[in-house]
Amino acid sequence: MPTLLAEAERFLTDYIEQYPQDSNRLHEVRNEISRTGTYEQTSQELAYGAKLAWRNSNRCIGRLFWDQLHVIDARDALTIETIRDALFEHIEYATNDGRVRSTITIFHPDRVRVLNHQLIRYAGYETPEGITGDPNSVAFTNQCQSLGWSGQGTAFDVLPLLIELDGHVSLHPLPDDLVLEVTITHPDYDLFGDQTIKWYAVPMISDMRLEIGGISYPCAPFNGWYMGTEIGARNLADTDRYDLLPLVARQLGLNTSRERSLWKDRALVELNLAVLDSFERAGVTIVDHHTAAKQFARFEKNEAACERDVTGDWSWLVPPMSGAATHLFHKDFEPTIKRPNFFPGVAPAEKTTAPTGCPFHQEVSR
Repeated sequence: MPTLLAEAERFLTDYIEQYPQDSNRLHEVRNEISRTGTYEQTSQELAYGAKLAWRNSNRCIGRLFWDQLHVIDARDALTIETIRDALFEHIEYATNDGRVRSTITIFHPDRVRVLNHQLIRYAGYETPEGITGDPNSVAFTNQCQSLGWSGQGTAFDVLPLLIELDGHVSLHPLPDDLVLEVTITHPDYDLFGDQTIKWYAVPMISDMRLEIGGISYPCAPFNGWYMGTEIGARNLADTDRYDLLPLVARQLGLNTSRERSLWKDRALVELNLAVLDSFERAGVTIVDHHTAAKQFARFEKNEAACERDVTGDWSWLVPPMSGAATHLFHKDFEPTIKRPNFFPGVAPAEKTTAPTGCPFHQEVSR
């Protein structure tokens, strides 16, 4: 493993190329590490590093917009109240009444954690009839209940925040008016019968570790905006999530008696169309997977113009439906991990599957 000094020198060398007026920083940081064993990054270094971490994220299809990331330095938020307020402010700023803004809020590297997988997510309840809500949230929901939280028991109860400061965990419900949700309906068909299906507007990942210049920030919640398939082809469709394809197929009158009728494929397309149409009608930012792939092609072109190699994880970059209809399916990517970057953090009780891989767009595990 590279030493802190080696990582700091590598990062700052790159940073000083962009900000030559800070050429003395390398000397300052070397001295600080020699004296204290660590160093504190400036707000500008923090912002630059966070943007590079997005640019270097192998599993993210949305990297075209890496330099537009809004970075909030909250390292001085060191009371439960100020941490909670900073998280609330992140949600409000990023949501922006549906005009979603890519945002990251970075907290103190040693003292602050958020135990949630995402700042906004739905609860999962074990019942005699099966799981109500999101199966991926069952363990975390149980943890919240053990701390005194009680949801309404619906399929779409918004979980509270669990904030850890200096080892002490406290529970904070999210105000209703802070959480923007979209009711999912199809423009032509009744896909859900008497069920109301909805999803929250912004995926805000909060359990990954941001690493910049050898310094780790385990509490650095971030968001981009949704790609439609994350909701329509994964969250609402996966058999270990909301598993809605059988219901959609029945509502469409499809033949589900044999696989070769392609009922799953037909139901999947209509469910994804419903997600995209519902978000658009609600005025909430979302991108379809074909547009996202074209945006990634622009990212590749931009990086080539800057003489930078584009690394990537093929299995994450290819969309989970119609993958072969995008250029990504037909390309090979070098999976080298560059730093700064995002890495799996401290695993909270909620996490029951492989760690999330895409820091701004993929919130589901493959």
